[in-house]
Amino acid sequence: MSKVRVAAFSVSLDGFGAGPRQDLKNPLGVRGTEPHEWFFQTEVFKKRQGQSGNAQIDDLVRRASGRRGVDNDLAERSFENIGAWILGRNMFGPIRGPWKDDSWRGWWGANPPFHTPVFVLTHFERDPLMMEGGTVFSFVTDGIESALAKAKDAAQGKEVRIGGGVSVIRQYLAAGVIDEMHLAFAPVLLGEGEHLFSGINLHALGFAPTETLMGENAFHVVLRK
Repeated sequence: MSKVRVAAFSVSLDGFGAGPRQDLKNPLGVRGTEPHEWFFQTEVFKKRQGQSGNAQIDDLVRRASGRRGVDNDLAERSFENIGAWILGRNMFGPIRGPWKDDSWRGWWGANPPFHTPVFVLTHFERDPLMMEGGTVFSFVTDGIESALAKAKDAAQGKEVRIGGGVSVIRQYLAAGVIDEMHLAFAPVLLGEGEHLFSGINLHALGFAPTETLMGENAFHVVLRK
């Protein structure tokens, strides 16, 4: 059976996984890129993220050092044995309400970094979107359980990665279906945004830290049931 995991998910020291007020200029919310700086410096990011058409993301790619080390090793591990992804609609884009057309195709350009089926949670129907590199976005309107069932079927025994955002991870935590979480704590305080842990009792959910590693720009914690 497919393991369900959160991997390489960036969190500020005060527990925020994204900044507030997401828009086209701020895909991760205001100051939301700061907890992800460790990932933006890795070789994995530079290799996987092509030109997206978003000025902020493309600038991050240009500035990325392509560094190897502990951070890069863990980022690389986060993509291993993944057969399908689940994303919230906010992770796919900033558009709200019914889809006006099919012009929005994600933040990542023509060849997104997933290279697997990706199931996007939304309240509004949209036809599947086939991209370069094997990524196929399917839009799921009947809830998190349905999305997980579809993802497990598509993964064909490989793992399902819950890619975020924060609200989606919290929903799957509350449902008790996440087996493993790798959190990357970045040395930054956001002070506002989307909080990952508020009202969530990880101990009661059966999680315990099984691995801790200090990277070049983040402190990595793996929690397993």
